[in-house]
Amino acid sequence: MAEQQAEKASIQVIERMMSLLDVLADLPEPASLKVLAKTSGLHPSTAHRILAAMTSTALVERHEAGTYSLGIRLLELGNIVKSRIGIRQLALPYMQQLHEVVGEAVNLGIRHEDEIIYVERTSSGRSLVRVVYLVGGRAPLHLTSVGKLFLAADGVADVRAYARRTGLPGETPHSLTRIDALEKELDKIRRHEVAYDNEEAEVGLRCVAAPIRNDEGQLVAGLSISAPTDRHNPDWVTPIKATANQISQALGYRRPLRK
Repeated sequence: MAEQQAEKASIQVIERMMSLLDVLADLPEPASLKVLAKTSGLHPSTAHRILAAMTSTALVERHEAGTYSLGIRLLELGNIVKSRIGIRQLALPYMQQLHEVVGEAVNLGIRHEDEIIYVERTSSGRSLVRVVYLVGGRAPLHLTSVGKLFLAADGVADVRAYARRTGLPGETPHSLTRIDALEKELDKIRRHEVAYDNEEAEVGLRCVAAPIRNDEGQLVAGLSISAPTDRHNPDWVTPIKATANQISQALGYRRPLRK
């Protein structure tokens, strides 16, 4: 009984720690203990105790003004995770080559449960649009071109289960928030092996994506080009599919021969 209570208490501490880290990640500036406690819903003494522990391990930095921000240790850990994602290292040279051709941002995304997480990106250097496609950024599958690739790889039952779980939330007037519209879009993706985001995640931003498969033919990532709507070029379909295919081949994928 005592062991179970101790385990429950430990899990609760971890949950509270993550709550504080999430708040710090959402705030653009260092925040006071009062703000962090109020936003996270924790008692100030509890928040202070956890912040002190995280400060001692450099997960959080405490400033002279008594405010807190995310610490350097998180950057170190993040870089370790990033370096261990093999597909990122393999894909980056191909992404850079594609970037030189199209002159716009090229993104590499992987699936994590019901979201896409972007693990690499080449910046266009001229887009002022605030995008979710920064490294580490994430978004619901149905709102992005890369996410739609993964939904298209699912069966009908899995897609409908995803819709029930998430409710298909929208971010813009263009977002696909109805299951019939989403299923129609996914049918097109299955036929053409290319997916689009037509200002569905962010107004003023369009994307086109192609699938990356491993040696077993499994969809493991998606490659996309994102650009402001007025710079989007429909001719990007050819180079994005070619580059995604090159990365797939480097992973050992061989397209089945047509019968």
